[in-house]
Amino acid sequence: MDKQTDKVAASILVIEDDRFIGEMYVRSLRAAGYKVDWLIDGGEGLGAASSGKYDLILLDIMLPEKMGDAILRELRTPDDRIPNTRIIVMTNFEQDDSSRAATEARADAYLIKADITPRRMLEIVEQVLA
Repeated sequence: MDKQTDKVAASILVIEDDRFIGEMYVRSLRAAGYKVDWLIDGGEGLGAASSGKYDLILLDIMLPEKMGDAILRELRTPDDRIPNTRIIVMTNFEQDDSSRAATEARADAYLIKADITPRRMLEIVEQVLA
């Protein structure tokens, strides 16, 4: 199976409550050939993420119902509920150094949304899925 086929088959869950940002992520990812589901609620996002059917999760920190860092802690426990799923945390939320370090330790990438263009986001997604 070639890299293009792998990318087309990859499924991504976007958990992002900002409609403008979420639409931008979904549009960019689908245009690149990924299968994408998008949820805006942290509780629903945790339920979908726990299914293990996604290759990658783009996870916002500030979410209604359940915060992204709590979702990350529940998914990345010592027994790792989703061992075959990569997680990219994307946030504009300012965290103190120890909180950020704890989040980074559980995630496969940690990005500041304001610094990321759609093109750069796609490059990072490809790197994380490689």
